[in-house]
Parts: sequence; C-alpha cells; structure tokens
Amino acid sequence: MELIAMVAALSLIEYMVFSYRTGQARAKYSVEAPAVTGHPVFERYYRVQMNTLEQLIVFLPGLFLFGRYVSVPIAAILGGLYILGRLVYAVSYVSDPAKRGPGFLLSYIPMVILIVGGFLGAGDAWF
Repeated sequence: MELIAMVAALSLIEYMVFSYRTGQARAKYSVEAPAVTGHPVFERYYRVQMNTLEQLIVFLPGLFLFGRYVSVPIAAILGGLYILGRLVYAVSYVSDPAKRGPGFLLSYIPMVILIVGGFLGAGDAWF
C-alpha cells in the first residue's frame, strides 16, 4: 500500500501547486480576498483549483479502495493517469477553457474505474 500512499501524496502535492498558482494569479490580477471573481484568467486558475478539490473527494477513497480490494499496481497506474489528467486539464483550462475536455476525461475515467472497481472488489470480498 506504500505505492498507493505515494500516489495519494503526489495528487495532494499537485493540488497544493494548483492552490499556490491560484494565489499567484490573485496577486497578479489584483483580485482581493475574499473575492473569487474578477479577472477572467484568475477565475480560470480558481476553477482549476476548485474542480481539482471536488475531484479529490472522489479520487482518494477510490484509489485506496481499488488498491485494497483489486490491485495496488493497477491502482497506482490509474492514479498516475488521474494526476497527469489533472495537469493537462489545468494547463488547457487556463489557456482556453473550451479545450479542457481531454484533460478532464484523462482524470475522470481513471477515477470512475477506481470507484467502480473498488466497490465491486469490496463486494466480492464481502460475499
């Protein structure tokens, strides 16, 4: 499970970087707290941060469930794809929100597999 813990930590580090970048954008575009609207580019950074936070709530339990009940190496690979997808999502969303789809799918599909696989694996172990 150490591999799963490392992937989880990496996903949290990625989120921390997104949060930091949002703070940088807040300063650069003069969006004073507690405002979350203002300059369109700041709003993109903010949406990347918030969307990633929303996804982490599902991703992290799914990662651990899949690792516990199905396969640690496969969970780690799916987790790596999720992290890569979040990065692609962030870069594309900030540059052009209309192009965020591939990054979103690259993170969303592995997350669905982790959750569904974890659920089915736990059910199989129970029965």
